[in-house]
Amino acid sequence: MSKIIALVDGSIYSESVCDHAAWIATRKGSSVEVLHVLGRREGGSQNLSGNLGLGARTKLMEELAELDEKKSKLNIQRGRAILEDAEARLRTDGVKEVETRLRNGDLMEELHAVEEDADLVVIGKRGEAADFARLHLGSNVERAVRTSKKPVLVTSRAFRPIETFLIAYDGGKSAIKAVEHVAKSKVFAGLKCKMIFAGVDSPDNRKILEQGKAILTQAGYEVDAQIIDEQPEIAILETIEMEDIDMLMMGAYSHSRIRSLFIGSTTSEMIRACLVPLLMFR
Repeated sequence: MSKIIALVDGSIYSESVCDHAAWIATRKGSSVEVLHVLGRREGGSQNLSGNLGLGARTKLMEELAELDEKKSKLNIQRGRAILEDAEARLRTDGVKEVETRLRNGDLMEELHAVEEDADLVVIGKRGEAADFARLHLGSNVERAVRTSKKPVLVTSRAFRPIETFLIAYDGGKSAIKAVEHVAKSKVFAGLKCKMIFAGVDSPDNRKILEQGKAILTQAGYEVDAQIIDEQPEIAILETIEMEDIDMLMMGAYSHSRIRSLFIGSTTSEMIRACLVPLLMFR
């Protein structure tokens, strides 16, 4: 049985993560492994003695250590409660095989340790500590998309039924992975497919788009393919709004971090600005 990893942190996005993971799992027949990772400060006792100046009383040091231990235990109990709630929501959504895992450490390190036999990672756009400003991203989202070896689904704030999906296609390796994934998957069968190429409508670009479309056509999809002479960010967002798209698929971070510092990243901009879930491929 294939497996989906759902990353939860107790925020409102955790509910969306569970609902999106359940939608895919029930269509695909997958199990779901729910992962909650305590930061190192949350999960283990800290040595606070070094924060006190010379002459600090032994009793105060003991009280601080005891308080830290209590806080650590509460964080562990809270983590278990988050996992229990996530499991209950997944089972309510129809997922039969659910496993929960509470880990302590760095989220990316723990994710890499368990993702080897998974097909997909699901994470919320923003985390527990994030506000809802349009330009704010959860601190771990970009790290997950950049470093995970698996496709990553970045969820919107709330789940809505998915009937139409858009593939932003440029002929690159990661975009081809997205198209091939859809062609082989049962998840998107029967859904309406839109594909766009952002750029000048030239013979070369038309050929690239037709090659991507052909992969899906051979797999039985009816594909509405179009070239849009706009910057990728504008073309994608306008298409999502005008076509009432429910999910976006695209290749992620095809350029280096250094290049992104100077001219920006279409991937990061899409995660920030897009109001629908994004399925991203590296």
